[in-house]
Parts: sequence; C-alpha cells; structure tokens
Amino acid sequence: MDLYISLRGFRPTSPKLAVVAFVLSSFILFLTLLLANTTRGSAADGAFAQWLAALWPEAQAMGVSRATFETATRGLEPDFSLPDLALPGRLEAPQPGQAEFVRTPADYLKESTISRLAAQGAKLRQQYRVALDGIEQRFGVPAGIVLAIWGRETDFGNYKLPHSAIRVLATQAYAGKRKDMFRQEFLLALKMMEEGDVRPADLRSSWGGAMGLTQFLPSEFYKHAVDFDGDGHRDIWHSVPDALASAAKQLADKGWQPGRRWAYEVRAPEGFDCTQGVPEVMRPIGDWLKAGFVPAYGRRLRPDELAETASVLQPEGIYGPAFLAPKNYFVIKEYNFSDLYALFVGHVSDRIGDPRPFETSWSKGAQMRTADVEAMQKGLTARGLYEDKIDGKAGMKTRAALGAYQKANGLKLDCWPTSGVLDHMRAHPASAAVR
Repeated sequence: MDLYISLRGFRPTSPKLAVVAFVLSSFILFLTLLLANTTRGSAADGAFAQWLAALWPEAQAMGVSRATFETATRGLEPDFSLPDLALPGRLEAPQPGQAEFVRTPADYLKESTISRLAAQGAKLRQQYRVALDGIEQRFGVPAGIVLAIWGRETDFGNYKLPHSAIRVLATQAYAGKRKDMFRQEFLLALKMMEEGDVRPADLRSSWGGAMGLTQFLPSEFYKHAVDFDGDGHRDIWHSVPDALASAAKQLADKGWQPGRRWAYEVRAPEGFDCTQGVPEVMRPIGDWLKAGFVPAYGRRLRPDELAETASVLQPEGIYGPAFLAPKNYFVIKEYNFSDLYALFVGHVSDRIGDPRPFETSWSKGAQMRTADVEAMQKGLTARGLYEDKIDGKAGMKTRAALGAYQKANGLKLDCWPTSGVLDHMRAHPASAAVR
C-alpha cells in the first residue's frame, strides 16, 4: 500500500509515464484489496474450522466415528450465499423467498403445473400400485396425497437438489438464524453417514437442508423414515416405496385421519365475516353448510363428513376459492407450514383421479413484499390484533387480524393485505386505533 501511495504522489514528466504510473498503481491497489479480502476470508474460514472441530465430542457421543467425521468435514467451507443467515457486520441482502410465501395463489397453483403433475401422478399410481396400496393400508394415507407430495417436492425425482447437504447444514448451524436447530440437524446428518443409509455423494439438499425424493431433514428421517421395500435400508433418495411410505408415516405420526378428505372447496355466502377464517373457529361441516356455504360442483357429503369439524379457509381473503379445512388439512401444513403448499398437494391428489380444476378461479391480485407484510404484522401487533410470529407471511392468522383492523377502521372487509391498508396503518398511529 505504501508503494501505491508513493505512485499516487508521483508526477510524471510525459504522457507515457503517466499511463505507466496509472496502470501500475491500479494493479498494486487491486492486489492489496485482494490480499485484504483473502485474509478476511481466511480468518472466517479459520473460525469456521475451529467451530467444526469443536463439534467432534458431540458427534462422537452420537456414535459418529472419527473417520466419518473427518470425511465429512475435511476441507469443508461455509456457503455464505445461502438465505436465512445472520452474518455480523453485513447488511442482510434481499433473498429469494420460499415460493409458498412470495408467490400469488394464481401463480403458485398454476393450472398448467397442476394438470401436468396430476397426469404424471396417475401414471405413477399404476406403476407403483402394489406399494401404494400397501402404504395406504399400513398408514391410512391415500396414494394421491403421497404422490402429490413427491410431485411438489422434487417433480417426481426430476428436480436435482442443488446443494451439498453437509455444507448447507453446517453453514446454517454456524451462521444461520436458527443455529441450535441446524446444529442438531448437522450432527444427525453425520450419523446418517455413519450408519450407511446414504452415500456421501447422495447427500444433496435444498438451501434449507431437506433431502431425498420427499424432502426430509435429518431429524425427520430418524423420526419417520421407513424401509418399505425390505432391502434393509431406509432409502428416501432412490427407493420410491421407501420415500412415499416415509412421507405417509410422517403424516400419520402427525395425526392424519384415515378415510377423511384433506379439504372441501366451497362457495362462501355473501357477506361472510372473513375474520372467522382461523383454525380456532371450528364447526361441524354440516353447520357451515346451514350457514350458507355451498360445496363446489354440487358435491353431496356423507353424514360422517357433515359431522366432521372444519375451519373456513379463504387464501385470498374474499377473493378466489374458499375451503372448509378439517384436521387433515392442518396435518399437511405440518409437512410444510403453508396454505398454498397444502392446497397444492391436496388439489393435485384430487386431480389424479378427477380432471376438474378449482370451481372458482383465483384472482389476479398482487402479493405484497415480505418486508411490507412484516410491517403490517408489526402494526397489527401494536394494536393488539395479532399475537403470532412476525415472519412476513400472510397466513390465516395474519389475514384474520388484518380483517379485524379493516372492521375497526371502516375499511372494506376483504382480509387481504394490500399497500393501501398498510398506508392507512402508517397514517394512523396505533394509539388512535379502535380496539
């Protein structure tokens, strides 16, 4: 750097010398900055290496051999390009959000995608009929549901997971916003390697560390994975029977009700109070029908279906389709906590045997940015209308709280987040809100 400063102070006596001095000084500055960045990177890698080494006692206590630990961690470097990291001294750059929470229902539940996956799912239903019948008999989960999960998660295995699971889990455990959770997931991934259920080369994952045809975190693998094909391995990476049975067991373990539907599309009655569309408001389906809800396509429900309790789900507020969501709907949400994900899986499962689309079309409304939904959630919390997570996701509770704000302030009641409502919140302090 001293040489660079000296050259900057140099006053050339000819144009040629000026050019030479400029080029040389620029090159020296480039090398200086490169060395500084390399030094910082080496320091970060050194801290990461120390952190990894400190995990050995925990890994050993879980039955991981030194050889497996060394194989997994030798030369391992963090991937700081991953979403959901908390890096000191670095402003958080906007990250591509999870599709379930940043795309509109019309985009996420696109008819062309639904119909393609349903058609392929119907063929796979025939191809794996014996295994799927056995899975349903054992776990009570219909073939269509597990096929739809497979289709949604990895496009029936056609989508190749882009990341090294070991690197993702280690990075999230070291620098993620949920370090404790991912620390355990990383250690369990090492255990998976030790026990031989998966080859290291097959440990590919999403940016969140989920693996296999049906996307399991290591902890989910140990809770729910099944050796359904009887070869002695729980192979969710290559064995379709194992992967689908494991997905079915996860749903069963979370409370899936055999013989029950995932949800019922309905038409809501005119003037229905959309703030009632929350999981806490559950009534027998027969009572909802008496209140004016009409099943799509004139569907006639059995007495046992009419007796089942359900919540009202309006994914776009008063716009787009409405649903009565019983227990199984919320079980699917425990696989992926998103209304759109549950709707996608449930609808694809229906379409495998029924070609009809949603009776009511989705609207063309825009999806608010995550940061704006977070601002809205904070505003609703400050007014005592919202008590759930500030996560930028416009789920059932956020939409209901928004509806309560609209009612309290004389706005149009539609339970759908828009910039207009957010602007109204900003223009009217929380202390002035009607509670």
